[in-house]
Amino acid sequence: MGREPGSGGAPPLLIACALGIEQFALRSGDRGGAPGQVTVLRTGMGPDRARRAVSRALAEERWRDAAVIASGFCAGLAPGMHPGDLIVADETRGPDGTTLCTGTDLLVKALAKAVPGRAVHTGPLTGSDHVVRGPERTALRAGGAIAVDMESAATLRTARTAGAFGDGPDARPVAAVRVVVDAPEHELVRIGTVRGGISAFRVLRAVLPAFFEWHRSLLLPRR
Repeated sequence: MGREPGSGGAPPLLIACALGIEQFALRSGDRGGAPGQVTVLRTGMGPDRARRAVSRALAEERWRDAAVIASGFCAGLAPGMHPGDLIVADETRGPDGTTLCTGTDLLVKALAKAVPGRAVHTGPLTGSDHVVRGPERTALRAGGAIAVDMESAATLRTARTAGAFGDGPDARPVAAVRVVVDAPEHELVRIGTVRGGISAFRVLRAVLPAFFEWHRSLLLPRR
């Protein structure tokens, strides 16, 4: 069961991803050190499916207080990014607005320890309802975004508005951590895609200890 109202300790942790291969990577990683309940939820592709799946999950009593991390793969927008680079969002952007993330600096430090040698980029993660290529990528980058995916913005906005949390001091802790599988100089249609995909998969398998460190740092306000 979830944390009882008024109790202390870290809330449950819900990790949301879209694809089966992402769920497999996250579930097959090192789960030792989890401070409480953890589940990896496969939402399906696209913002609409992410909204529905996360909303259903957080409506369950055992997950109603859960902290939420959106994870999986993404497309990097900045020149010089490579498959296997990590993206830690300081905010997600979508048609429903901007969602500020919780504990970004802590996640960056934890990921540097969990996946040493991998570049970690921090900045806005924008949402899309389709695969973004060419001029669209350039436009998103010009707007300040460092990466794009289809589910993170919808996941975090849904999580932040679910239940009685809201965006104030008692806001639900949310974060988005993505692994670059597609970058300006390494598009999916190019030779080397498989190698880049394997690299990204291995990195995604290795992120759980950082998620658990972030999770341990949380203490939701007494309700």
